[in-house]
Amino acid sequence: MKKTISHTSIKSLYTLALAEGEGVGTAYEYFAKRLVLRSWLPTIPPVKRLLIAGLPEKYGCSLDYLLLAEELGATAVVADDRPAAMDKFQTSWAKAQQMGWLTAVSIDLCLVPNMAEMAGVTDPFDLAISNEVIQRLATAERLIYVQKQQELATAVALFCPNAANPDHAAHSGLSTLHLSDLPTLSPGHLVTRSGYIDMPPFPTGVSRSAEQRAQAESGTFEALVMWGLGYFARLERWLPTAVRRQKSHIIYILTSHKA
Repeated sequence: MKKTISHTSIKSLYTLALAEGEGVGTAYEYFAKRLVLRSWLPTIPPVKRLLIAGLPEKYGCSLDYLLLAEELGATAVVADDRPAAMDKFQTSWAKAQQMGWLTAVSIDLCLVPNMAEMAGVTDPFDLAISNEVIQRLATAERLIYVQKQQELATAVALFCPNAANPDHAAHSGLSTLHLSDLPTLSPGHLVTRSGYIDMPPFPTGVSRSAEQRAQAESGTFEALVMWGLGYFARLERWLPTAVRRQKSHIIYILTSHKA
């Protein structure tokens, strides 16, 4: 029987975001990605080995992917070419464990000399997944990066910043891609799903003090707000494509080997 993942509430995912030094926006993003993955994972072979193909360039540490590995009973390999990002990841993971999260997941860390080539990552994987990685690579490296994942994994899930939302791109300071760019990087895989997600109904970059974040984690009013955000995230897919294209923070593509 294939294992699956729960939606998990935004309030619960907020704990992981706090461990990373992030806030409600990151928890909302994690929830939105899980909505996509939850319906897609049953269509691919069981995930026993998961490759986290790079850590986010700037925001968070992809602890949501560790949660995914834990829920699926998969071993996770984390590959990145930046020692500082690996250190931040380990610190955030330790904080999450102190809060009772991610205590049963098995992880191997692989510091690679080049993110696109990922030399040293050789074992076969059932799924390679990344967020906020491909846009930081040089244009010529992006195809190499995707092809390497296709060599290593049966299925690939790419999430990256949306170029059709220039306001968010300018605020985040990240490079971006258009959704139409992603299929051209995946000639060896069948594109099964793609789209726009993560359009929280609040301004980007709202900063909060440590005290305010603690209140958000435990307060009743904040819990109700996060509950409402969960329903909003579920409604994103029903909004017109033009709205999602212009307002979403993230584009994604889910691929698998061609039959």
